[in-house]
Amino acid sequence: MPHADAGSETSSGGAPPAAKLTLLTLTAMVVGSMVGAGVFSLPRRFAQETGVAGALIAWTVAGFGMLMLAFVFQTLAVRRPDLDAGVYAYAKAGFGEYLGFFSAFGYWASACVGNVTYWVLIMSTIGAIAPALGDGDTALAIVLSSVGLWGFFLLIRRGVKEATAINRIVTVAKLVPIIVFIILALFCLKPSVFADNFGGADYAGSLFNQVRGTMLATVFVFLGVEGASVYSRHAKRREDVGRATLLGFLSVFAIFASVTIVSYGILPMAEIAELRQPSMAGVLEAAVGTWGKAFVSVGLIISVLGAYLAWTLMAAEVLFVAAKDEDMPRFLGRSSGDDVPVPALLMTTALSQVILVVTAFSDDAFNFALDLTSALSLIPFLLAAGFAVKIALRPQAENVAGRSTRRELAVGVLATLYTAFLLYAAGLKFVLVSFIIYAPATFLFIKARREQNRRLFSPAEAVICAVSVIGAVIGAVALAVGWIEL
Repeated sequence: MPHADAGSETSSGGAPPAAKLTLLTLTAMVVGSMVGAGVFSLPRRFAQETGVAGALIAWTVAGFGMLMLAFVFQTLAVRRPDLDAGVYAYAKAGFGEYLGFFSAFGYWASACVGNVTYWVLIMSTIGAIAPALGDGDTALAIVLSSVGLWGFFLLIRRGVKEATAINRIVTVAKLVPIIVFIILALFCLKPSVFADNFGGADYAGSLFNQVRGTMLATVFVFLGVEGASVYSRHAKRREDVGRATLLGFLSVFAIFASVTIVSYGILPMAEIAELRQPSMAGVLEAAVGTWGKAFVSVGLIISVLGAYLAWTLMAAEVLFVAAKDEDMPRFLGRSSGDDVPVPALLMTTALSQVILVVTAFSDDAFNFALDLTSALSLIPFLLAAGFAVKIALRPQAENVAGRSTRRELAVGVLATLYTAFLLYAAGLKFVLVSFIIYAPATFLFIKARREQNRRLFSPAEAVICAVSVIGAVIGAVALAVGWIEL
């Protein structure tokens, strides 16, 4: 792969040096991208699906599965240090240019949809004292969110170094209210309420269905575990990519599981399930009074803005590196003298703007955007895990030095099985909606191929394209006739 900055546009005409990030900053990128809107919505989301027993099983499954994915990214960062922008590059190296393109686009689209959840939740939080903002999906909320979208575009446009420095500060600041929530909830925990919530409510169904119902929520909050690998071209030392991934994951997993479990000891799960988002604020209000709600609300806004910054950087980075590797149109491979991929950043902000408007037509804007974000990310994760299996089985064929280990093979297989289960848990609705987003992206692939005067599709690529188009058509028809709803 050519150096990511080759051919960048600068004021002096030369290639700007890439900003070099330390282990601490890379870890902050992982934590900053994972700790965002999701953690503040966990109490209600879990209470709608399961009780304490199901939550414990769900976190065990999700934690183990995502740990396997974290190990996959760590292994691939070491085994294939020549590959930048992790998720996209691994899919391409393992399964060809077209699936690599789909992985890049899917991961990017997932980040854009995820960014919308941040603004919806901010407006919903403020909506508790400003009814005109509703649940974050009113006309005024969309206008104010749009102002925020483009304001951050201008901030990041100033340069990667400034943006990552802000993210590191915000990452520390936003963890404080979450940790305080956990401590206060533990002190206020009512054993009798916790015991009543243990088995789940009548509406929760079987234990298997309870666990399945929480899976997309756990995917959403763990998105970002791959953050260091996505931004690998900026690392001072390549081995720091894997270390940052594991450090960030383990820290955040402990926080997420704790937030969920302690909430069951404050209110009956039926009441938690009806709380306004961010539900963490409602739980703390029930525990310590009105000041608790205000405290969490302020923490949420800081947290979400930090996560939005990290995700916008990562989304633009994926498009940029894909364009430099000639898998996206050339205009997306341009960057400024401050090492900012401006066209990719502009396209990222524009798609987030479109999705933001679409949420106005959803019955539950936040949960729809959350689940769609998770579903879009599953194909890129599945392909990355599959590539790890290929390397473990045939290391020499995949240009990897040294012998693979049984541990690497086991990790790859377990991560692949876990991601496949998540696709099943997502359900047909979100798979079809994902196709609707994936299929039109092929026009970008075609444009890139035409710029290189290459054949548009190989036979295998034509089959993949046909499957995606058929899936998109079925999804569109299902939406039109009401088989599935947003």
